[in-house]
Amino acid sequence: MAYTIPSLRLFKPSGSNFPFSTTKFTVTLHAASFSNRTSRLASNSMSQPAATDSSTISTPNDAPSPSENADVVVQYVVLRRDLIDTWPLGSVITQGCHASVSAVWSNKDDPITIDYCSPDKIDSMHKVTLEVKGEPQIKNLSEKLTSGGVIHKLWIEQPENIPTCLATKPYPKSIVSSYFKKLKLCK
Repeated sequence: MAYTIPSLRLFKPSGSNFPFSTTKFTVTLHAASFSNRTSRLASNSMSQPAATDSSTISTPNDAPSPSENADVVVQYVVLRRDLIDTWPLGSVITQGCHASVSAVWSNKDDPITIDYCSPDKIDSMHKVTLEVKGEPQIKNLSEKLTSGGVIHKLWIEQPENIPTCLATKPYPKSIVSSYFKKLKLCK
């Protein structure tokens, strides 16, 4: 599958008048380059069949078909309802931000994450913010995601050592939505 990453800003060495240049390149992914994690994720998806080698991810240069457009790349952020009810709202939001940034940064070399954060898409990111009841539920969700091969960050607030929230790395929605279908939107 060919995956075009639309404009990356690359640092140019000294001697140039412009510190950055914009370039486009194509990454070719082969099924063999993915670990079993990808196939386990695809098999866990209930909303759409697993992608095949002949599928492509749309880019601004392609004319996306309705099915490609429907499988949006999302990052799931899950907060604890008990903390929302007892902590200052800003503190809870900060916890979600920590988890989200950590999950993205830890996966900064992942092609889907690169595309999700590309200059062409940075202003149209998709996040779904959900809630669980408390600490046992956030730990249980983290364990399910780990056993299913879903890469995520369980944020542990220090020095208190409190698991406050979690965030996935960006994924096509069809791959991970089944893990979150029973959770409520955070309100």
